Amino acid sequence: MDAPPSTSPPVYAPGELAALAARHELTVSGARPTLPVYVRQLWGRRHFITAFATAKLTAQYSQAKLGQIWQIMTPLLNATVYYFIFGVLMKTKHGVPDYVPFLVTGVFIWTFTSSSITVGTRAISGNIGLVRALHFPRASLPIALALQQLQQLLFSLGALVLILLVFGQYPQPAWLLAVPALALQAVFNTGISMVMARLAARTPDIAQLTPFILRTWMYASGVMWSVGTMLQGSRVPHLVKLALEVNPAAVFINLMRFALIDSFGSEQLPPHVWAIATGWALVCGVGGFIYFWKAEESYGRG
Repeated sequence: MDAPPSTSPPVYAPGELAALAARHELTVSGARPTLPVYVRQLWGRRHFITAFATAKLTAQYSQAKLGQIWQIMTPLLNATVYYFIFGVLMKTKHGVPDYVPFLVTGVFIWTFTSSSITVGTRAISGNIGLVRALHFPRASLPIALALQQLQQLLFSLGALVLILLVFGQYPQPAWLLAVPALALQAVFNTGISMVMARLAARTPDIAQLTPFILRTWMYASGVMWSVGTMLQGSRVPHLVKLALEVNPAAVFINLMRFALIDSFGSEQLPPHVWAIATGWALVCGVGGFIYFWKAEESYGRG
């Protein structure tokens, strides 16, 4: 009596499986695409990115009675606290002309960077259900959240302009320099946000450490005082002084002060400041994007 035909699947060598998959144009599920393909995929999701950012911005204060007014009130309240603690009690306003515009500009611009980094740490872990349920370029999430912070900054710039007008800073051609300064800062912030998104996706504890790092960085960035004034006559090593001057947060803050405040002159900026700002934007923007892309296939797994 003949034996029944075998129903076990055929056994292929690894090389034969690869050839079979290539012949039928099969690819690994969730495999990382090449960088040019990834960029094209992101461009194809541009409407999702902008809609996601706008929805997040709208929902951010939906439970508060004052609603979107908190987008303006939060940095203003921070600036008020810093003014009394640092400007009045610690007397850091001495030697700084137009201290209130100086302080408020620093607080608004610093908040843009710190908020972008903070939301970046939660870009993957805070949207893990979306990541696991749908297939899309994961960089869409940190980019959208960084865009949300830019939208929030643009919304609150009206309050900054009003404060500048009240304290005698009137529109002039130099204000146009704020546009490229903010554009460079937005690229920088997005790159750092993507770096933090990848790090926090693998090590969630980074989200707990981030506030302490940001607080230290804020103090070193001249938000509440003039770094140049504080260093005058001090015995700080040259390398430390140089690090404080080219600190990216301080560079972007001082560029905005230079653009918006009459008394903040070019002598208070480090040499080649626009080249430094452009370098930070390119290195962190492009480098952060590539760093995030390299772990594309690992997000949402494990």
